[in-house]
Amino acid sequence: MRKKMISKRILTAALTASMVFSMTACGETKTESDTQDNRKAASQIKEDNRSDAAEKQTEGTKESTKKTEYPLTITTYGSDGKEMETTYEKAPEKVLAVYQGSIETLLALGLEDHIAAAAGLDNEVPDEQKAAFSSVEYLDEFTPSLETVTMLEPDMIFSWGSLFGEKTLGDAAGWVDKGCNVYMNSNTHPKDGETVYNRTLENEYTDILNIGKIFDVQDQAEAIVDEMKETISNVKEKTADEQKKPSVLVLESGKNGFTNYGEATLGGDMVTQLGGVLGNPTGSTLGKEDVIAANPDVIFVVYMPYSGDDPEKVKQDKLNVILEDESLASLDAVKNGRVVPIMLSEMYASATRTQDGILTFAQGLYPDLELK
Repeated sequence: MRKKMISKRILTAALTASMVFSMTACGETKTESDTQDNRKAASQIKEDNRSDAAEKQTEGTKESTKKTEYPLTITTYGSDGKEMETTYEKAPEKVLAVYQGSIETLLALGLEDHIAAAAGLDNEVPDEQKAAFSSVEYLDEFTPSLETVTMLEPDMIFSWGSLFGEKTLGDAAGWVDKGCNVYMNSNTHPKDGETVYNRTLENEYTDILNIGKIFDVQDQAEAIVDEMKETISNVKEKTADEQKKPSVLVLESGKNGFTNYGEATLGGDMVTQLGGVLGNPTGSTLGKEDVIAANPDVIFVVYMPYSGDDPEKVKQDKLNVILEDESLASLDAVKNGRVVPIMLSEMYASATRTQDGILTFAQGLYPDLELK
């Protein structure tokens, strides 16, 4: 990997949360009417993601040295949260991709020609993917109805677990029974009864690698995952001799205090794998008193701009909840200027944006760190 300094990133895109539920992924209330009022029209989203480049991204279309042997069995999850095996006789040709991460994973792997339709973009895809995205059919419905999906006749649906319910896409296993395979982002699958599972970096790696196997582009998928793993390895190597690891809180402000991304969350796992120490690993919701008691070295402030929002305003408003609260002024993170913004899409079901999250966390943890 070429030598690079991790720089503070201006975040311009986010993984969307489902509009059909009134709660966002991180627990803050956002009503369907509010989202609907502010959301850009599909035509504007298409225009925002249009590229003037004449050439599509070609990196993902290189011939793979590893070949998938079909039939291929892949484990994913059903709407009940239980593991479910799916079998692919060949690479899917008519995929419905819903939500930012699903769309971007396919684009990153050069699979735009396999996408029958896409939906659920709240922000722009990366610039290097816009030419490929311009060839994709983008639906007017943010969350496609069961009727719309049925008319598309997909052979695969790739999305979050929250969509596979009676009021949305329907039952995941039901689609498989009809001959349409399903792949559910592992960090979004429903709980299996009362069983709580950890959302981890390993799950994001597995998803990307599984998509690579399904579409016979394993080399491309492995390259994406290897970059993530290499970054973490480099951070660990560079910081191995540090006596004191930075203590961290990853917080999102809401009406009832702060959502805390602890050890069971993807954000918490990223921090831990990079050598940070979670200031409150188990609390799901924290009050000001809890934040003061933890007094972390670094506070990562989670923010999420949706379509129609001003991203910089959303980010600054979230930062100001910490920075402008006099009762939090004595915190070490505030006094030392270590209150760092991070977009939700980088650390919640982050798919190919996981690398951005790793870099953002690494920069906040170790501001002077240089990576190869």
